[in-house]
Amino acid sequence: MIETIYIEENILRHPRVVEIVARFPQARTITCGRYGEVFNPKAQSFRLQKLKPALILAEKYKHFALEAPAGYGIGAERNYYFSHMLNCLYDCRYCFLQGMYQSANYLLFVNYEDFQQEIKQLCVDNPAEEIHFFSGYDCDSLALEPVTGFVEQFLPFFAQIPNAWLELRTKSTQVRSLLNREPLPRCVVAFSLSPEEIAAKVEDKAPSLQRRLDAMSKLQEQGWQLGLRFDPVIYQANYQQQYQRLFEQVFSMIDIKQLHSVSLGAFRLPEKFFKKMQKLYPDEKLFASPLVNHYGMISYRRELEQEMKHYCTEQLLSYIPVAKFFPCT
Repeated sequence: MIETIYIEENILRHPRVVEIVARFPQARTITCGRYGEVFNPKAQSFRLQKLKPALILAEKYKHFALEAPAGYGIGAERNYYFSHMLNCLYDCRYCFLQGMYQSANYLLFVNYEDFQQEIKQLCVDNPAEEIHFFSGYDCDSLALEPVTGFVEQFLPFFAQIPNAWLELRTKSTQVRSLLNREPLPRCVVAFSLSPEEIAAKVEDKAPSLQRRLDAMSKLQEQGWQLGLRFDPVIYQANYQQQYQRLFEQVFSMIDIKQLHSVSLGAFRLPEKFFKKMQKLYPDEKLFASPLVNHYGMISYRRELEQEMKHYCTEQLLSYIPVAKFFPCT
């Protein structure tokens, strides 16, 4: 439940703002000049704010679609990500957003049309190339859909661009907006998945594995293309059995014909983010794992990481063709 909504003064009468505010009649509304006044100050406690985040409604002025980091993609040469929202409804302990932002409040940019204009221009400038756009890099694409109407606005837009692909990255079961329309052929609904034993420890507030699998089943029955994102792979003493069981559960319910892609990546964080997260949660067992610093990136010891990736890759390729597999580099 949203109890506080901050609104930039220049968008107070924006139709999307008016509609969202009407959904929360009991919430107090506070006007600000720019969202940075609320979102960026350093004297904030991410951990405390995460208990009861506020919603910040703002306007974004530039950098609507950004080039995706190297190694981030599912087969295309040109990959971009765009973030209509910053921060997530869930509280996954491994999430880099805790190390990136000062605030745990939800920041929603309501000027969707400006995002769409830049995305369309990128596609017009490169008509002969398939261009992939990833939503869910800085948030969960679907978790706040009843509030944001993001999918409702962006799926019809992407349907009109013949060389644009959209990935919706999510852990959410909020799939009604997808089930209420015909599947978009160039859209991949990509679910992040972890073994139940690991999710119970580090994916606070996120839907259970079974609920995610149920949502995926409904989507594939209607014809949506699915993505499986086993990222990050988390080490535990008996990780082999846990991931073997996870893959068995997933592929007992997933029709390979509806499966667009599978990606796999080990736990990793930039050193700066890791140190901040470690201070936020000093007793977190995940951060006491056998981790080392590889050129500014905190991850597992190289031998352990290779062992985990090799094991999971071998398991996955017993279910899927190699053409659908995209390991994170």
